[in-house]
Amino acid sequence: MSATPLLELRGIDKSFGPVQVLRDVALAAHAGEVTALVGDNGAGKSTLVKCISGIYPADAGEFLFDGRPVSINSPRDAATLGIEVVYQDLALCDNLDIVQNMFLGREKHSGLVLDEPTMEQMAAETLAGLSVRTVKSLRQHVSSLSGGQRQTVAIAKAVLWNSKLVILDEPTAALGVAQTAQVLELVRRLADNGLAVVLISHNMNDVFAVSDRVAALYLGQMVAQVKTTDITHSQVVELITAGRSGNLGLTGEPVTAGNGAGPADTTAGGVR
Repeated sequence: MSATPLLELRGIDKSFGPVQVLRDVALAAHAGEVTALVGDNGAGKSTLVKCISGIYPADAGEFLFDGRPVSINSPRDAATLGIEVVYQDLALCDNLDIVQNMFLGREKHSGLVLDEPTMEQMAAETLAGLSVRTVKSLRQHVSSLSGGQRQTVAIAKAVLWNSKLVILDEPTAALGVAQTAQVLELVRRLADNGLAVVLISHNMNDVFAVSDRVAALYLGQMVAQVKTTDITHSQVVELITAGRSGNLGLTGEPVTAGNGAGPADTTAGGVR
């Protein structure tokens, strides 16, 4: 693993009117590692992800990608850098098949018609590269897939475009035990293939099962970034709920709830 993070954020601030949602946030995500981003509802996780993905402009701070300063002013800027986000609602179309979903909005053409053979081949190669074996046919409609298979398709769609950083928003939410294990194996495989992965999760078992580092947000502040092997389950919970745990986290008076809560989030899950 390179000592230089693939993505590094420094001093990120974000406010909506008088409400400051993010305050001096720093975050580092390394290639070949899973960084778990944890925090209670209202901590600012979704807002931070939307700043990284270009949906919200940051009010202040620096973005460094592969060691060089960059500007992310739109989702297209993020995609050009190789940043892809898989949101909790997956953004898949039930009435389309797997190939059509993976190429939705980025279809390959041969002259005036769609290049179906090339798209099908690329989809098959991507799924094979992730060792996905649970999908029977690439021409299955997404409506016929299980929750775990849908999550797999959404992740494969994200890595299809030579992505370098994949952000996963609660990928195991509402999944059963077997499907959760399947998705977590895929998350770990992404990192093993050299991608930087940021995993947003409230499930501590998932966090400790696959992550290399834990980054804890508390009311809009990044209170700790540590290796998973250097922290315990109870310490993570304390950081999430109180912003401190022993010598980790906030050292002064914790910020008030009014300083960390953001505006109503229009995506699934509400304020995050």
